[in-house]
Amino acid sequence: MDSLITAAARALASGDILGALNRIALREDAPALALRGIAMAQLGDLDRAKALLIRAERAFGPNEPVARARCVVAQAEIALVSRDLGWPAKSLGAAQALLEARGDVLNAAHARHLEIRRFVLIGRLDEAERLLADLDPRPFPPASRAAHELVIAGIAMRRLRTEQARIALVRARQAARYALIPGLRAEVETAVDLLAKPAARLIARGEERLLLLEDVEALLATDALVIDACRYVVRRKDIRVSLATRPVLFALALALGRAWPGDVTRDALVRHAFRAKEADESHRMRLRVEIGRLRRELKAFAEVTATKRGFALTPHGASDIVVLAPPVDDEHAAVLAFLADGEAWSSSALALALDASQRTVQRALETLAAAGKAQPYGNGRARRWIAPPPTGFTTSLLLPGPLPGG
Repeated sequence: MDSLITAAARALASGDILGALNRIALREDAPALALRGIAMAQLGDLDRAKALLIRAERAFGPNEPVARARCVVAQAEIALVSRDLGWPAKSLGAAQALLEARGDVLNAAHARHLEIRRFVLIGRLDEAERLLADLDPRPFPPASRAAHELVIAGIAMRRLRTEQARIALVRARQAARYALIPGLRAEVETAVDLLAKPAARLIARGEERLLLLEDVEALLATDALVIDACRYVVRRKDIRVSLATRPVLFALALALGRAWPGDVTRDALVRHAFRAKEADESHRMRLRVEIGRLRRELKAFAEVTATKRGFALTPHGASDIVVLAPPVDDEHAAVLAFLADGEAWSSSALALALDASQRTVQRALETLAAAGKAQPYGNGRARRWIAPPPTGFTTSLLLPGPLPGG
């Protein structure tokens, strides 16, 4: 490798993007193309970066498998940043295995981190933790160590282990300070700030208040019966019933939980669960059927009892019934939470992350766009959606993804 390439690589490693480009901007050889691609990615021009890395991968040829594998890893990172979550994981896995076999431990670890971050983003935390357990961060340089600790903190936040998240973020902050990369330090500080922002709303006895992540963790450790509108589950400590695929039942549970210790009229339940403007006899018959199903689902937690006006929820020995709701009161709060991370999402990536159909997500995005809460750009397969973060609230780093026991 010639001196200019070496100097450009060192400049990139230290965060001096323009210094790197000054050395290689006019070169078309494979190493220069790869470094230019990385530089453009750091400047935010992801389309140009991807094109340069594809050219670099082809230019290296079959006799330079390690260099080609590094280009694959860089392309995977661009795909992750641009929220193209459908990128071929097998290609990244093959590149990671080759780099590890050839002794390039750091780039192999970086490839593994990208795979872990993708799993975290789509809520597959068990797989993320399994892969993370195989990594030894001790030989990592400061920048890689900071990235490693950020992954640990991200998983801990989603698992509602706030103390573990804080410890990881302290280590990430120390490593980022040594790395001397301003962008990395900013990323760590953003993650630290999330712990001080509301992660959910608590609705109990007709009153609402915002909760920090540590408050949510404490709430779920109490004896209260929690109707979790962030995950569509009803839970009490470690026992949980998921109603994610039973929207009518969850709507009924949510209405009863909001009204506790009072009851809800039959007409109100019909409007809430079936979205009917007026309740007729067919609606009331269906309500009786759905209430019976809800009784069976919640029999471990509570009784659904009939009253003169309608129905009420009575917990089995729990001290309270509370509703845990997203911090933003919006029908499409889950979509907003992902958009609020500041990245541009495709509808297919959102569908993957939310475990929903793409058409459902597209309808939600169209509704949000009409309300001025989301903005599209591009056309066809290149169309992406963005939204500004809600001021003072957490983004998708926190609640999307399974809570403890999920």
